[in-house]
Amino acid sequence: MISKLAISNKVSHQRLVLGAMAFLLLVLGVLSLSMGAFPIPLSKVMQVIFGEWMGSDGVSFQEKNVLLQIRLPRLLLAMLVGGALGIAGAALQGLFRNPLVEPGLIGVSSGSALFAVIFIVFGSSLPFLSALGKFGLVGFAFIGGLLNTFLVYRLSSQAGKTDISLLILAGVALNALAGALIGLSIFYADDAALRNFTFWSLGDVGGANWEKVLLMLGFSILPVGLIIGQHRALNALAIGESEAFHMGVDVQKTKLLILVGSALVVGTAVALTGTIGFVGLVVPHLLRILFGADHRLVIPGSFLAGAILLTMADLLARTIVAPAEMPIGIITAILGAPFFIWLLINVKQIRT
Repeated sequence: MISKLAISNKVSHQRLVLGAMAFLLLVLGVLSLSMGAFPIPLSKVMQVIFGEWMGSDGVSFQEKNVLLQIRLPRLLLAMLVGGALGIAGAALQGLFRNPLVEPGLIGVSSGSALFAVIFIVFGSSLPFLSALGKFGLVGFAFIGGLLNTFLVYRLSSQAGKTDISLLILAGVALNALAGALIGLSIFYADDAALRNFTFWSLGDVGGANWEKVLLMLGFSILPVGLIIGQHRALNALAIGESEAFHMGVDVQKTKLLILVGSALVVGTAVALTGTIGFVGLVVPHLLRILFGADHRLVIPGSFLAGAILLTMADLLARTIVAPAEMPIGIITAILGAPFFIWLLINVKQIRT
């Protein structure tokens, strides 16, 4: 009786937390649509969103165009990318059982960026690549992220176990190699490709449109669903792979699903918005500090919290230097780097 009551209370708590995060995301989304170099009153934002019920009298064509063609796709893309990076970070941390793991640190982002840059620079000279269009860019980014992830995993695995020190060192080495190859690719690029490279180096959602939103949604909905479905397996893996196997978890299948799913969502995000760091590190670790390590909350919560963080970062990027815009990758790095340093200091203190 007590056990059932405790489980019921825990589920209610998880639903309350997720509901509160969803509400906060909604509020931030409405504020993001209103604020910017061209401010739009909240009342007019609500009129455009709920036009059929509230009417759109008094809303100019310019205001409606800015909301529906610029800010709304930008907001949705920021939410989807932030959620994808957050949930990938949470899944990888759970898989490797270490809070220092994140898509950028172990080479997923750099591998995706490398293959995306190769596609941009050399795709136009190869007809069979240029014919693939946006799907080719996303596909190349996915292959690069997946390849780097498997390389890091293989280099850090010994006797069926993952050595975290080797994991981080392998990630650093492959990140450096990817950076060098990106530089080599850019060396052969033309002026147009060089201008596009700034998009990859800093990360930005300023070029958002409905096509990118649909691509991000289409390529992330299935892997995100698969990752969320692994929450019980990740809880079992927290006590060790052999213990999880004896509890009925298909460990190899779980690893494959998480690695492929994380590579796909991160690869798509990098292909569409460039490299945005630290979201996959900060978000899941912060959730574990606040609400515990239960992946039934951490996994879906990381999607919502990642969306919240990137929505806030995009809002700051559009307002702190208005009417100009700051690349969103700078904002996430300013927020994430001090948190990473704090995390390293605390891990060192725990070990000593």
